[in-house]
Amino acid sequence: MKIFTPLRARSVAALGERRLIAEIRGWLGDASPRAPFGIGDDCAVVPSSGRPMLITTDPVIHGRHFDDTVPPRAVGAKLLKRNLSDIAAMGGRPVAAVLSLALAADTSTAWLRDFYLGLAAAARKFRVKVVGGDITQAPAGFFGAFLALHGEAVGPRVVTRGGARPGDRIYVTGALGGSLLGRHSKFTPRLAEGAWLAKRSEVRAMMDVSDGLAKDLDSLTPAGLAPAICARAIPIRPAAKKCAGQTRQTPLFHALGDGEDYELLIVVRHRADEEKFRRAWAKRFPRVRLTKIGFFARTEAMPAGAVRLLDYRGYEHLR
Repeated sequence: MKIFTPLRARSVAALGERRLIAEIRGWLGDASPRAPFGIGDDCAVVPSSGRPMLITTDPVIHGRHFDDTVPPRAVGAKLLKRNLSDIAAMGGRPVAAVLSLALAADTSTAWLRDFYLGLAAAARKFRVKVVGGDITQAPAGFFGAFLALHGEAVGPRVVTRGGARPGDRIYVTGALGGSLLGRHSKFTPRLAEGAWLAKRSEVRAMMDVSDGLAKDLDSLTPAGLAPAICARAIPIRPAAKKCAGQTRQTPLFHALGDGEDYELLIVVRHRADEEKFRRAWAKRFPRVRLTKIGFFARTEAMPAGAVRLLDYRGYEHLR
């Protein structure tokens, strides 16, 4: 379905802002509560549980994060899920979201309806309330949806990216690469896994893989250390191998640089009982792969054969 239409009667311009907001309320249904806990006031009221708050924001923009080959319901779900992945990476649970739209007047009303239906379905699945937002007119041919997600810690601890030490092991969930062949809009955020990991004393740091392993690992790496990654250990998705056949790059190239994997990258204390940790994971998440891909070494003591990550690039904005 095309996002823009040349027919004014089928565009949001035919509705105007007030009628469009009324339609959005209907499309969201019970995924958005009544004011003051939902759409209606200048601010929504979100009850506090007293636990540490988590706030993240990520957009989806036409031509950047999706195109007309991606169904609008999948776009709406992706918008919420990529924010959920950030909450998962800190061991939290989602609570409420606000969504701001910047959309051209020629945006198709039918497309936007399906976008909201996809968002609402994902919100129900992951128990998120869409409590408000804003709409502004954008230039012709532009659509951007900007979601801010409020969450909270599931326990007393919030896991951050910082804290890795020499010898700490590096793990990743699932497999990597080939996201453009569908995973970028069909993934499941690792909320249950992140909440479980946040309660484990073995886990020192964590983040999600959104811009590509080669880039995201840098965010976990303290000064003086470097990730010593074993190429053979990296779990590569079949889609990455398919991409490699099209680009003449290696599957490893795609696994390290494609991004939008939305898997968890985990730092485990070097003195932790590795076998005990693995057994506990397998018992709790028997269908989710967990792979040790390397460890943090001092920069002057990198082992021979470690992947030279500078030879690979993840996604970087404005380049």
